[in-house]
Order: sequence, then structure tokens, then C-alpha cells
Amino acid sequence: MDLSREEVIRKECPTDGLCSWEPLYVSEFQDFHLQIRICKTCGFQAQFPRPKPEELYTEDYYTGKEGFTYRDERLTEKYDRYVWFARLKNISRFKSSGNFLDVGCSFGGFLQCAREKGFSPFGVEISPYSSEVAKSRGIEVWTGQFLEADLPENFFDVVTMIEVIEHLENPKAVFDKLARILKTNGLLVLQTANFEGWQAREAEAKYHYYLPGHVYYYSASLIHKILAKRGFRKQITYFGVDFPLLAKLLKSRGSFSSWKDYGKWFWTALYHFRSKLKQGGYPLTSSMVHYAVKR
Repeated sequence: MDLSREEVIRKECPTDGLCSWEPLYVSEFQDFHLQIRICKTCGFQAQFPRPKPEELYTEDYYTGKEGFTYRDERLTEKYDRYVWFARLKNISRFKSSGNFLDVGCSFGGFLQCAREKGFSPFGVEISPYSSEVAKSRGIEVWTGQFLEADLPENFFDVVTMIEVIEHLENPKAVFDKLARILKTNGLLVLQTANFEGWQAREAEAKYHYYLPGHVYYYSASLIHKILAKRGFRKQITYFGVDFPLLAKLLKSRGSFSSWKDYGKWFWTALYHFRSKLKQGGYPLTSSMVHYAVKR
């Protein structure tokens, strides 16, 4: 690998910096053909070369018109709220009030729910298009990239990053900043793919998480190591999701167009229960949500 490229991702290493990067795959999911590399020291994966964020997170991305994005959540917010409130119920086991930051807050739906549960909501959102919608709800939002946001230190009681951490460059600086902005005993919630899960291991280059906007790829053990190094004590990994199946089923109705779509509930339930099972010490699926409390 070109030395300058290796030097970039070595400097961004959030663990020990003892990196030994080498090519792993050219991704085969859809037709993106991304160059995926792996660190032979810690198993961390990265996409390199990588796209510029400003070229990815356009209005089309947030309205579901790109081939590597989700649907416009404003259209399904009524149903998404089932999951958001279920997640907040679990978060409240650790923190039931205080300053709540959602990084990658999109249109602000999750933060609206957090406010309804008694939290003071704040957001970071890279897209001016979607951040303006969140601001119109009366939420304070920093528009731009997380590392450029002028966030107060030791201020937030809860920080959530739901399907966001994999989008961010320079994880060393990202995790350092997360540790700074959280209060002592503050809660960090990360949702991303677990590349130790059998779903990812078996799919290899065809794994669906290899997308243009995903530049770093994590595992449960790697996240635990990264956060322990930064003074996070109690850590819990929920394989699958951190809320009950019922909330997931109710949310899914937002994408149904006919009664026949209820058949999808079988596969949703099957995945949910498979995510709780392990083989050889690793979960069968690759979804995870990680909670960590700062010392």
C-alpha cells in the first residue's frame, strides 16, 4: 500500500497505533467496488481511499434517493417513534434526564422523543438540509462534521451515535472528543455493525455494510478496547438491538404497503432471536448496540 495512505490511517488509529495495514477485499456488495483494508494487529477494517463527506450527504441521501442510504424518516416518524421511545426507556436505566446529544441527528425525530421524556436535546448534523428541519423543532444543532463542532466539554449526560460511528474519519480524534464532552458518569450509546459476528464473517466481501459512506468498520471487542483506553468503565454490548422485538415490529409497519407485508415479521423476529445466539463465542448476526459509562 502507498506509504502516505498507510500513514493516514495509522495516525487515525484509536488503539495503540501499532498498525499493519494490508488489502483485504474489493467489496462485492452491489457495484460499489470499495477497497477494504485490514489491520493485522487489531483486526480493524477501513475503506481507503475514501470519498469526501460533502459529496455523499446531499439532499438525495436524506430523502432516500441514493443507492446507499435509508428512506426519508420524516415519512415514517409515526412508526419510528416506537423504537425511539423503547431505546430511551433502556437509556433511562442509566440516565433519566440531562443534556442529550445525538450525533447525526438527521431531522431530529429521536431528539424530539428525548425531549418528551425530559431530556434537554442537542444535535450534530453534517447536512444543512436536514439540520434546518431539526432546528425548526427548537433543537440546538451544530451543522457540520462532528470533529469541527464547537461542543462544550464535560457537558453532556448522554451522547448517542446511531449508525454514525462507521461514517466518521479519524476515529482516534472522534473517541478522544467523545470522552471530553461527556460528563463523569455520562452514557455513550453506539450502534454499528459487529464485524466479529458470523453474518459479516460469512458474507466476506459481499457484506451489505460495505457502503460508500462507511469508512471504518468495528467489532464489539475493538469498541470495548477503544473505550476502556479512554476511561469508560461499565460497558454493555447488546447483540441485535437494545430494545424489545415488539418495538421493532411496530416500527416496520412504516414501510408496509399492503397486508402481505406482515409476512416480513417472521424474518424480523427470526433475526432478532438469532442475534441473541452465539457460535464459537461470536453472535450469529452482526448487529450491535454498545453502552459505555465514562469514569
